[in-house]
Order: sequence, then C-alpha cells, then structure tokens
Amino acid sequence: MQIIPQKIAPCLWFDTQAEEAATFYVSVFKNSKIIKVARYPNEGQDVHGEEAASVMAVDFEITGQKFAALNGGPQFTFDEAVSFQIYCENQTEVDYFWNRLTEGGQEHPCGWLKDKYGLSWQVVPV
Repeated sequence: MQIIPQKIAPCLWFDTQAEEAATFYVSVFKNSKIIKVARYPNEGQDVHGEEAASVMAVDFEITGQKFAALNGGPQFTFDEAVSFQIYCENQTEVDYFWNRLTEGGQEHPCGWLKDKYGLSWQVVPV
C-alpha cells in the first residue's frame, strides 16, 4: 500500500518570527517537531531584500499535522477568521493548553485565546 502524504498544510504568515513560533508550538504539543528550516540565500538579495542566512520558512509538524511558517513581512496579520481547535480529554489538558498558549497572549471568552503571535486557538473539552 502506498502512503499518501498530507495534501493540505496550513501556511502561517509571520513578520519575522516564523522559527521562534514554530519552536514554541512544537514545545507545547507532544509528538511534534521542526522538519526543515529554509534560509534566504546570498543570491537575489536585490529581490528579496533579506539578510543572507536569515530564516525564510519553517516546515514543522504538530501531532501529525504538517504546517509551514513563513517570514513574509508585516503586511498580513492573523485574525479570528481562522483558528485552530484543540480537543482536550480532561480538565488537566484544558488547563495545560490554555496556560501554555496564553503565555504572552490574550484570553477570550468561551475557550478562545490568542497566543503571543496573534494566532487564535479554541481549547475545547470533548
């Protein structure tokens, strides 16, 4: 049987914090990892305008779900139109994810929060 890779992966647009955010997210969720960090090359600086070897994008995985994080600049920011739901088995899990993801972020009613990068999450008991 052929294993089909995940066809869709969310791409999260950051100003300059892609690697920092990916590292944070994989620290919050068990069975998660950084897969690859792509850096800007020396070539093309007149086009991309970024310092050579600075982080361009990060591929990472959270509990089997692949994500991409892009340092795309300040043009776009997150809002509540997109959020990620975390299904929790018990109050201990709810408290863990709530506390970790609100560090430096904002609490909102009904299980919603924004993390320190502005990404919205819903912590949901099953």
